[in-house]
Amino acid sequence: MIRIIHHIRRQPENVKRHILHLITGIFAVVLLFFWVYSLGTNINDKSIQTKISNDLKPFSALKNNLVGGYINIANPTGDAQ
Repeated sequence: MIRIIHHIRRQPENVKRHILHLITGIFAVVLLFFWVYSLGTNINDKSIQTKISNDLKPFSALKNNLVGGYINIANPTGDAQ
C-alpha cells in the first residue's frame, strides 16, 4: 500500500487529479447503489408508505397556498377570465 501511495505522489498533477476523480466517482456509484437498494426495501413496507403520505401533507398545503397566492396576484379583482 505504501508503494502505491509513493508511486501516486511521483505522478504529475493531472494524473493525480484523474485518479482523484476516478476514486470519487467509484465512491459515488457505490453510495448511490446502497441508497437505491435501501430505498427499495423501505418503500415496500405499508407502514412506511403511510408515514411518507403523512409527512408530505404539509407540502401539499404549502403548494395550495402558493398557487392561491399566485392566482390572487395574477387576478386581483377575483373575476374569472
